[in-house]
Amino acid sequence: MTSIVDRIAGPPRAGAANVVVDAAAMAPAAPAPAISVPVSGERELRLDLFRGLALWLIFIDHLPPNFLTWLTIRNYGFSDATEIFIFISGYTAAFVYGRAMRESGFVIATARILRRVWQIYVAHVFLFTIFLAEISYVATSFENPLYSEEMGIMDFLKQPDVTIVQALLLRFRPVNMDVLPLYIVLMLFLPVILWLMKWRADITLALSVLLYAATWEYDLHLSAYPNGYWVFNPFAWQLLFVFGAWCAQGGARRMSRILASRITLAISVAYLLAAFCVTLTWYMPQLSYLMPRRLEQWMYPISKTDLDVLRFAHFLALAAVTVRFLPKDWPGLKSPWLRPLILCGQHSLEIFCLGVFLAFAGHFVMAEVSGGAGLHFIISISGILIMSAAAWLFSWYKHSADKNTSRTKGIGGNADMAGGGS
Repeated sequence: MTSIVDRIAGPPRAGAANVVVDAAAMAPAAPAPAISVPVSGERELRLDLFRGLALWLIFIDHLPPNFLTWLTIRNYGFSDATEIFIFISGYTAAFVYGRAMRESGFVIATARILRRVWQIYVAHVFLFTIFLAEISYVATSFENPLYSEEMGIMDFLKQPDVTIVQALLLRFRPVNMDVLPLYIVLMLFLPVILWLMKWRADITLALSVLLYAATWEYDLHLSAYPNGYWVFNPFAWQLLFVFGAWCAQGGARRMSRILASRITLAISVAYLLAAFCVTLTWYMPQLSYLMPRRLEQWMYPISKTDLDVLRFAHFLALAAVTVRFLPKDWPGLKSPWLRPLILCGQHSLEIFCLGVFLAFAGHFVMAEVSGGAGLHFIISISGILIMSAAAWLFSWYKHSADKNTSRTKGIGGNADMAGGGS
């Protein structure tokens, strides 16, 4: 389940995990803010759109190579859906809880953040349990231990007691389950990040850059079980999360003049084209002679684990180009064709967990049934349709629950008024 891109970027240090989880929060092109703060009660649909896109890309990239796999962004540049997901997560978390911290204070905002961290942690444990049961059942029923080996659960089958404890400590994770632990750790430090940004946002971002540089200089990392390191190093990936939070706290508004510059657009497009040319040499060895050896020695390996500078710069270039051409009032955001993407982005935690299940199910069907490219295409589209249907169901249920709550409050308010009048 690894691609040529993954091998070029260097093997993950924590195992064979190939998760790509966070174009970014996009905004107007002119002197208006790059990512404007939505008014109260109004959702920023661009954030939902691109988070939903990231979830779809994650699902497709977790399947064995097929036609749709070649349509994901990781095949045409250095970054992938992980950067999208983490940036938008940092932006939305800072926007929501930053406002809570300003209005309710540090203690109340911290309590709300920790409650959200607990929800994500419970979702991770639930996902781990069901995913493990799914893989074990398939491996046992079809007498094929390769499923257990490919999904990285052999250690669990050998030492289930020790492995479960390590899983609860976020040190053991099967394949495709590395994004949520990273998100949990980043959210755990969000209160400190927001408190520092309330004091000095730019200094907070500078401290994040210093930590990122120290990670590369001193090889800071978190160990994984049974060996190796976290596939996504939180000491490095915090930079993208904090950058998203910085944008939400006014940084994007202050960058609006830079983002509106034609020079910025030209540099971004040139970098994206250069990255595309480099990736061509990964799939077409006959073009490798075009890459100077010194350049190869300098840029390889392009580490995904430690968020290589080239990946971060590629994401910034994608974001700069996208904010230039996707304004907040773009009519396409109201299109029914994009509604499934937006709904998936609005229920990202549930859809991500569902996508992990569907990816293994698709992997199993492709391994057991010889259907060629047609079967691959059907499985990919079916997974996307199931994710979209689930997102619609979650949205419908939430809307119905909100209506019932409002109706109950209205009845209670009328009863209070009647009681007070008597």
